[in-house]
Amino acid sequence: MSGKRITRLTPDQRRTQLVDIGLEMLADRSLDELSTDEVARRAGISRGLLFHYFDSKRDFYRAVVAKECARFIEAVEPDPALEPVAWLRSFIDGFVAYVLEHRQVYLALVRGASGSHPAVADILGETREAVARHVVDAQRRIGMPQSPRLDIASRAWMAFAEEAVTGWPPGEPGAREELAAFLESSFVSLLGTLDRPVGLADMADAVARRAGA
Repeated sequence: MSGKRITRLTPDQRRTQLVDIGLEMLADRSLDELSTDEVARRAGISRGLLFHYFDSKRDFYRAVVAKECARFIEAVEPDPALEPVAWLRSFIDGFVAYVLEHRQVYLALVRGASGSHPAVADILGETREAVARHVVDAQRRIGMPQSPRLDIASRAWMAFAEEAVTGWPPGEPGAREELAAFLESSFVSLLGTLDRPVGLADMADAVARRAGA
């Protein structure tokens, strides 16, 4: 007989292992393509045993998405003791760093999960709302007056930022710093135009004044 002992995992340890395997697999596939058969095989257990720890495939998907969303929220949460400008930059830097380091997982969740799996749409929606609230918090920290359009603007900026970070060429020199500066500029511009939107006519007048100076 072999003297090798098999270490049994507690139920919580096994659940964590299975969710972590699911997250690893999202690095090269969509949530649609996440096979519970393969997750069980990689964990060295039967598919039936996987469903001893999760009520259903839907329940497993929700556990995977919830863990990744919690990791994302933690990554973008600035230190509350920071000064306003440093706080804002910490938030944006955390957002950029997270997406560039977990690009495929982020794409699998942002681009695929909410449409393909309505069961996780609420988790993704709550995550976006939690991150978008940083826009509201930034306005308060900077000392700008409240705007009735701020909630709408915060969600609009999140959509803009998601498109920017997922479409930005990550392999170029200085990509991370350039992307962070781009998002910071858009963030500041958004806050600056909430109460005084600038239309095309206003921009044309400003250009004409500069040309005549």
